[in-house]
Amino acid sequence: MSQQNEQYAYFFVTSTFEPEDITRRVGVPPTSAWSQGDLHPKTGRERKLSRWCLQSRLSHHTFLEAHIADVLAQLDKNADAFAAVSKEFGGSMQLVGYFHERYPGLFFEPSLVAGLAKYNLSVDFDFYHLWSDGRDDN
Repeated sequence: MSQQNEQYAYFFVTSTFEPEDITRRVGVPPTSAWSQGDLHPKTGRERKLSRWCLQSRLSHHTFLEAHIADVLAQLDKNADAFAAVSKEFGGSMQLVGYFHERYPGLFFEPSLVAGLAKYNLSVDFDFYHLWSDGRDDN
């Protein structure tokens, strides 16, 4: 049997700022963050920009639409501050999918589209189809 699909979503802003300033403004600690000039742990190179991220709290085996809704619910806890930060620094919703099984599709209900628009978010899709000749379902 092949591995289960894994997917998640997160809000992020990237620019020249101190991550602590974003945290102070939105009142929520990031899931991950780094500062311009920090060394990337895998490459050892300096990061060119700062980044502040807030990831979904759901299992990575949950559908992407639920992950997006969870991130938006977190943003809604301080909507005005997140909207201002997103507008100022070009906020984005990152969708990540590692599809070991078939691609489940992706459907945005009007409420999901409205939530993305509320924060003026672009959406970036990083989807990977991880097919193998050794799969049981050939």
